[in-house]
Amino acid sequence: MKFENILEEVDGFGPFQIILIILLCTPRIVLPCHFLLNIFIAAVPPHRCDISSLGDAGLFRNLTPGQRLTVSVPLREDGVPESCEMFAEPQLQLLSNSSHSAQLPTVQCRSGWVYDNSTFTSTLATEWDLVCDRKSLTKTTTTIFFFGVMMGAIAFGFLCDKYGRKNTLLASYIMSIVFGFSSAFANSYVLFAALRFLTGFGLTGIIINSIVLSIEWVDTGHRSFIGVIGSLAWSAGNMLLAGFAFLVKDWRTLIMTVTAPLAFAVLTWCWIPESARWLLANGKVERAQFYLDKCAKINKRQKLSTKFKPETLSNVEILEKQDKNYTYLHLIKTPKMRRLTLLTGIVWYGVASTYYGISLNISGFGLNMYLTHFIYAAIEVPAKLMIYCFLNILGRRKCQAGTLLLTGICIAINIFVPEGLWHVRAPVAVLGKGLSEASFTTVFLYTTELYPTVIRQNGLGYASFMGRLGVAVAPLILLLEDVWAPLPQIVICSVAIISGMVSLLLPETQNARLPETIDDIERPRRNKVSCHPVEPSGVSLESKTTTDAQQRRLE
Repeated sequence: MKFENILEEVDGFGPFQIILIILLCTPRIVLPCHFLLNIFIAAVPPHRCDISSLGDAGLFRNLTPGQRLTVSVPLREDGVPESCEMFAEPQLQLLSNSSHSAQLPTVQCRSGWVYDNSTFTSTLATEWDLVCDRKSLTKTTTTIFFFGVMMGAIAFGFLCDKYGRKNTLLASYIMSIVFGFSSAFANSYVLFAALRFLTGFGLTGIIINSIVLSIEWVDTGHRSFIGVIGSLAWSAGNMLLAGFAFLVKDWRTLIMTVTAPLAFAVLTWCWIPESARWLLANGKVERAQFYLDKCAKINKRQKLSTKFKPETLSNVEILEKQDKNYTYLHLIKTPKMRRLTLLTGIVWYGVASTYYGISLNISGFGLNMYLTHFIYAAIEVPAKLMIYCFLNILGRRKCQAGTLLLTGICIAINIFVPEGLWHVRAPVAVLGKGLSEASFTTVFLYTTELYPTVIRQNGLGYASFMGRLGVAVAPLILLLEDVWAPLPQIVICSVAIISGMVSLLLPETQNARLPETIDDIERPRRNKVSCHPVEPSGVSLESKTTTDAQQRRLE
């Protein structure tokens, strides 16, 4: 007996599954608000050297504020004061002729900076003067946050498979709330960076658990629907972030605003069910039966306990190795698992670095950053609805490869389009952003279907680690523009195309039963878990050709 047969008895897609998706919506909305938060809290507003220390002594007392600025700070070609330099000495001759200011000696700002607060009341840059020779520290906070996400992926991947999805989900909620709010009160850059690392660590558990819980409770035919529709909460949160940032201009208040919804998630946690697949895989038959009965009741089906005894559930095939402790080492112990692990790692790295490489670079299209971010977020909705249709028509593998390759093509086009043609660059960039989000939506669903139940969380944890490695590197790639302006886009384009080609080497999982054990992956292809015809009794026809030992389990 397969778990899919059990799920059919209690209805694999009914009110129970819809309620589960709704309960997981709030934490999913919070995720993009934190993952893309640095776009706004680490923004660098226009600034110039602070010349107030020059005081009112000498000739300065007779000069207007504009004249003081003219003789103290050089101007760029566009007439805007330089951001990081001032004259070594006041140049009073510039009051009559400023055309030769470029040849005059300059020094770095001596007394700090004056910031334009018309867009932001306060950001990390204005709080700790992360400008000029320290400007890379604003990008570093993003990298540090995603290093926390990377470490969390490894930790929660192990903890979720060992202690269950539900318990670790609560731990993720609490950690994210505590460290999220704490980072809003940090009084130094180092403390803030450390707290953001821990916030990212906690948020990872929400990502992993919400995806896997949704997929493991739904039948085969509706997995793509659950995976895609559930991810719309990410897009909703992404659009809300633009609104929150527009209304809340102080970075500390903004962090508290986007963290607060997790308090509601904690209140609804008690109604979230544990994964029956995980419970059966770990020999917790009575608890699995409790949740399956609950599912049947909400879906208005006959209780499972009236049809099957606990001894019958104990023979579900996913219990074949329930007494074995699985670790990350099992991802590379056998040949096909090694291959699967290598390929999914490359694809995740490419998907994540491409998505965030585009998302974190939202300037240059003739629109303000709030509107640009909102458009980038809004395009994700039709992209996800589109990919839902194509997932069921073309399959997972072709969708994964196609979205990545087309994203790379969009980036390549914008490399050659002049920056002055922003009305051409903007639509191409928005299309690329939508395609990159479609690839991200696909990879979550695809990876969940590729890994067997006994190490699904470990597999997703590893894949998420590789993805967050790509995310952590993305802000640093954007710094390469100081070396050569097109270089960041060339790197991101290359990564997208290479990872798209690698995804073509993965097996197709459309309409396939979820693999339960490592043996399901390692079996010869003709016996591999796939979409086999099923008799009215619910027993797969393929099972008639299994070994004697497997036949005894089915009986």
